[in-house]
Amino acid sequence: MKEIKYVTPEEAVSVIKSGDRVHLSSVAVTPHVLIKPMVERGRRKEIHDIKIQHLHIEGSVEFGDPEFEGTFKSEQFFVGPNLRKQTNLGYADYIPVFLSETQRLIRLGVLKVNVVLCLCSPPDKHGFVSLGTSVDATLAAIETADTVIAAVNPNVPRTFGDTMININDIDIFTRDDSELQPREYSPLTDTEKAIGKNVAALVEDGACLQMGIGGIPNAVMTQLYDHKNLGLHSEMFADGVLPLIDNGVINGKNKNIDKGRVVASFLLGSKHLYEYINDNPMILMKEIGYTNDVNIISSLDKMTAINSAISVDLTGQVCADSIGTRQFSGVGGQIDFVRGSSMSKGGKSIIAMASTTKKGISKIASVLSPGSGVCTTRSNMHYLVTEYGAVDLFGKTLQDRAKAIISIAHPSHREELDRAAFKRFGPHFHYIRGK
Repeated sequence: MKEIKYVTPEEAVSVIKSGDRVHLSSVAVTPHVLIKPMVERGRRKEIHDIKIQHLHIEGSVEFGDPEFEGTFKSEQFFVGPNLRKQTNLGYADYIPVFLSETQRLIRLGVLKVNVVLCLCSPPDKHGFVSLGTSVDATLAAIETADTVIAAVNPNVPRTFGDTMININDIDIFTRDDSELQPREYSPLTDTEKAIGKNVAALVEDGACLQMGIGGIPNAVMTQLYDHKNLGLHSEMFADGVLPLIDNGVINGKNKNIDKGRVVASFLLGSKHLYEYINDNPMILMKEIGYTNDVNIISSLDKMTAINSAISVDLTGQVCADSIGTRQFSGVGGQIDFVRGSSMSKGGKSIIAMASTTKKGISKIASVLSPGSGVCTTRSNMHYLVTEYGAVDLFGKTLQDRAKAIISIAHPSHREELDRAAFKRFGPHFHYIRGK
């Protein structure tokens, strides 16, 4: 094994030159130890026209602020809260793309990466480091970049799968001992508990699950303790999965591929989660082109995909990434898993959301707000779940869809939605009137 020469973070980022595209490792392993000196170089006007490419990153970041216009431009595959305002003001930007294709954009050279900034675990005796909690598109960036800069951090867990990188494939090393980015979750609301119960009723024994993080996924997981032989193949997961693994509910015994393994591409949660996956052979971390490959997803029997929405119209169109023209998040992996689960033998695609916003506005709309992005088209739509029930829209006509969707809207909005449907479809349509 070659001897590693460590340099300071400031020395490490000195190789970044004006015009470069810089890829950041994401989520829990956002490389702040390298981002900060890069930003300082920009503040001193040493570099300009730097494109910073990443999936969702955690923690406070400055490079999207107005003062760095012309110096840095964030080009995100997924917009998080820390860059949402800057994105909607135009100081940062968003690349609409299925997560399954992010690594393809990099490998094809459509997005040519010059420099990678990432965190990794300490090297093992064989000369390999691990990317830990996030493989996503970073593996493709490491394989194709001109220069790879890694900050060795003892808090990065050693995980298996596509995370293992030979130290010979890393050009510059520095050190970091900061904690990984954590995510704590609020207590479940009554609405989330009701949604979780309705979703869990659709999950069959032996199903293979995909779900994200947040209140609704956590609520679903609290309702699955009586289920048997579940699998998990997801782009990500968080702490809520761990009790189900420990209790043998999620064991992967029925999976057609990766039997007995929990598969994901990135993770975000507590320090306990990061310690749990360390040297855990049950956890298989794969690049996003694998976890979100429609062919792989569809090959898993009873694949049950659980995703969320910002709003849904009366025909079943799903907006999940914007509020009108205002960018809120990203397409993510929703359509990858919607399509894959729909083609799976015994599979189910589920969109779950609260019937109203926190301000009481109906999330079921007669039409989507102008400028809204459609993530899941009405042709892809199967199950829709709110706290008021679950409906299957697959094979239903526009009028029958509208009736079904209105039936699980908030009661205070059903009459208004019925009037909108009546106006759209004519006197043949009646929901509330019971005809």
